[in-house]
Amino acid sequence: MSASKRMRVLGMILAGGQGSRLYPLTAKRSKPAVPFGAKYRIIDFVLNNFVNSGIYSIYVLIQYKAQSLTEHIQRYWRFGAFLDDHFIILVPAQMYRYEELGPVWYRGTADAIYQNLHLVDNNDPEVVAVFGGDHIYKMNVRHMVDYHQDQAADITIAAFPVPIAEASRFGVIQVDEHWRVLDFQEKPAEPKAIPGRPDLALVSMGNYLFNQEVLVDLLEEDGAKADSSHDFGKDVLPAALRQGYRLYAYDFQRNPVPGAAGANTYWRDVGTLDSYFAASMDLVSVLPQFDLFNPEWPLRTANLFSPPAKFVHETGERIGQAFNSLLAGGVIISGGTVRESIVFRRVRVNSFSSVENAVLFDDVEVGRHARVRNAVVDKNVFIPPGQEIGYDLEADRARGFAVTPAGIVVVPKGYQF
Repeated sequence: MSASKRMRVLGMILAGGQGSRLYPLTAKRSKPAVPFGAKYRIIDFVLNNFVNSGIYSIYVLIQYKAQSLTEHIQRYWRFGAFLDDHFIILVPAQMYRYEELGPVWYRGTADAIYQNLHLVDNNDPEVVAVFGGDHIYKMNVRHMVDYHQDQAADITIAAFPVPIAEASRFGVIQVDEHWRVLDFQEKPAEPKAIPGRPDLALVSMGNYLFNQEVLVDLLEEDGAKADSSHDFGKDVLPAALRQGYRLYAYDFQRNPVPGAAGANTYWRDVGTLDSYFAASMDLVSVLPQFDLFNPEWPLRTANLFSPPAKFVHETGERIGQAFNSLLAGGVIISGGTVRESIVFRRVRVNSFSSVENAVLFDDVEVGRHARVRNAVVDKNVFIPPGQEIGYDLEADRARGFAVTPAGIVVVPKGYQF
């Protein structure tokens, strides 16, 4: 990259999604607040991407079931009070344009920014980075900003190739040989393939860079349209193309993350229970695609000063042990066995019990002789002695548990047997 001057960037993270396809994990929290990887929440990954990229002016726009997300960011993502341009601030839906729009919440992704354009004006950035708050990935955002500057772009869209069969879930991009965007279609029924690669389509990751004045002009125009859905993919980006703005796609696979070798190929939308579970299970593989242990790209989250994990008992079959698993602080494996699982804080696995291919959230206790497999168990659940989860799916459904198409059982938060 040849960018000579570091541009002033304001980060705006869209974190108000309901995450209905992740229910019941989103029964009492928003999608960005869903726990992931033994100690993190989904929102942590985009926050780390900004902070590790040297972007410290960040607004997080929230809406649905935001209490746990609010507490997490207010308690554990604070810079201090000495630098005016170092902040992570939560922005709830405030009906800031009440006189104009009436009593409405955010009407779409673009409207969420439109209703908060005063924050853009207050900070006067050169570039506004509008990113989603509900994906798992690592990204050096500053490299994308430099690319945006080098191309003299008005708008830059982070892009990633996906199998053509999956592309209808995303905004599909057509580019020329210089990666200038020629066409953008939001969730087309018949997505266009990458030239020469009929098996792949280039799709939007939902991460955008806008020059400030371009963003303001486009959103003011869109906000005044009664027939608009006020969505970046459906409305704003196609309108920008029609009006001749310079849109470029940014090849995410070329994004250099310090401490990581090879192309940047990991980006996951954990929007369904099965995709969430698959991404979780990848973390416990011998060579996971997503590396939590890169010291050059630290992944910050809540620091709860938990005690160390503990393994106790080694008598006959009563052995506290774990294999190919991630364990958070405060976990006690008391004579039970854990295999290929992710175990969050303060979980206790009691004697002769078995946990296999499972995700256990904070403060779950597995009673003696209980067995859990192919399951996600939300917070504050006591699994009684001898109970089985994931062995008889019909019995699990009869209890009211969600069972996914892949046969993963999801026990809701605070469930009482």
